[in-house]
Amino acid sequence: MKRLALVLTLLVSGVLTAQVPIERVRNAAKEPHNWLTYSGDYFSQRHSLLTQITPANAKNLEQQWIFQAQSLEKFVATPLVVDGVLYVTQAPNTVVALDAKTGRMFWQYQHTPSPDAKLCCGAVNRGVAILNDTLFMGTIDAQLVAIDARNGRPIWKTEVADVKAGYSLTLSPLVIKDKVLVGTAGGEYGIRGFVAAYDPATGKEIWRFNTIPSPGEPGSETWENEAWKWGGGSVWLTGSYDPALNLTYWGVGNPGPDLNPSQRPGDNLYTDCVIALDVDTGKLKWHFQFTPHDGADWDSVQIPVLVDANWKGTPRKLMYWANRNGFFYVIDRATGEFLHGSPFVKQNWATGLDAKGRPMLAVVPEGSPTFPGMQGGTNWYSPSYSPRTGLFYISAWDEYSTIFIPQKMEYVAGQRFMGGRGRSGTPPIRRGPINTWTEEAGHGAVVAIDPATGQRKWAFKMHDVTDSGILTTATDVLFSGSRDGYFYALDARTGALLWKAIVGGQVGAAPMSYQVDRKQYVAIAAGNSLFVYALRE
Repeated sequence: MKRLALVLTLLVSGVLTAQVPIERVRNAAKEPHNWLTYSGDYFSQRHSLLTQITPANAKNLEQQWIFQAQSLEKFVATPLVVDGVLYVTQAPNTVVALDAKTGRMFWQYQHTPSPDAKLCCGAVNRGVAILNDTLFMGTIDAQLVAIDARNGRPIWKTEVADVKAGYSLTLSPLVIKDKVLVGTAGGEYGIRGFVAAYDPATGKEIWRFNTIPSPGEPGSETWENEAWKWGGGSVWLTGSYDPALNLTYWGVGNPGPDLNPSQRPGDNLYTDCVIALDVDTGKLKWHFQFTPHDGADWDSVQIPVLVDANWKGTPRKLMYWANRNGFFYVIDRATGEFLHGSPFVKQNWATGLDAKGRPMLAVVPEGSPTFPGMQGGTNWYSPSYSPRTGLFYISAWDEYSTIFIPQKMEYVAGQRFMGGRGRSGTPPIRRGPINTWTEEAGHGAVVAIDPATGQRKWAFKMHDVTDSGILTTATDVLFSGSRDGYFYALDARTGALLWKAIVGGQVGAAPMSYQVDRKQYVAIAAGNSLFVYALRE
């Protein structure tokens, strides 16, 4: 009856009813039938408590509906679901409200980006955030837009940064308390990155934390000359939040120029770091740097996964992190203390990590391949943690390397500032028609890691590399995809294949799950479409 009333209201008035106060966002884990943030909840475990789909019946999954995006750009967004309504962005910056049960469209909002937008890796958007009746979207021309969730009408628009200088927003915003937080992309253009908080009612900036310190600020001693002015440090993936500590955690990208570290002597803080910020003030509480003086373009923008668990017999507030540099880390998220680090893919650039987690550099002869390669052992693909299995799951690139070729480069505003190039260091893999070859080498895999030891428990190898995120469920079913167009259900305990479907395009997003009318659905963006599955009736 409630659903019928909603549909009748929509037919008569043409608007939706969305009420998501901050208490609902903070307690998102208590609403497993919805999906209220980019990663499912503030701890970013991307773990669904829904139980209808199990290892025994996953083979009965079948397609329920498809939404075909009106865009040729990569479709990498994770939808939100609020009480039967699904909100998703299609590239570059169009928000669509759909019936989560049927795929029927309710409304559409389109932002037309400035032609000055500059993007390293496609005109992508990863999704929206919601608070009360308002959706928030970042745009590729560095705007933050507020949209009425009931009818798709714009409320306000704020310029976050100068699009002509190479700034853009490609992440899904994060709503915390009375603020909307975003970070800026554009590290390949020599930007000076930052995380900023905005008033959700007006769009006015409340605070800003620059990821590259200016002279005299803490961390500025790790930069020489004037390299800090175009130091990179982009923040292009959504952070996490611990309400008990009132700290929000964000991964910071590589320094600029990317591939010629000789132009920027020093550790180059706060690039390749996780930063812990006070939500009320934006002040830095602590930082941990994964790759000081990075010369391999190993952005540390991966999703911080927060876990409360015992560590060596003592309850700790932990953070699990599989880094692009090929190491898996365990960090105390209250203090930033390094607790553990171990490689999860082949790597040859470090002999290990010291007692504080700093890499001990190995000698890689000039012209020799560096493992992992420029895309990293993993990249931006959302990981998952299952409290049931106690395992951490990532999409990994195995046996992948790059030969780095630095080049001297002068900074010019709005132009690429890479400082070199890379080429495949191992034989490329074949993908597509015979005699068609990719530039990348190696293969993709879903990898299950035991956080207590850092060791692999299992790996599900794919024919191609993978760009997909991961979802786990309370019934030990794991969902992931591949770049060669498959969507998989695996046993989260063993890695055994339970089911797969052809989606006809690259999976470059992260799966999510929701429930409507007591029926569990799983959604994944692939190619130019959003695919939604449920059990056969």
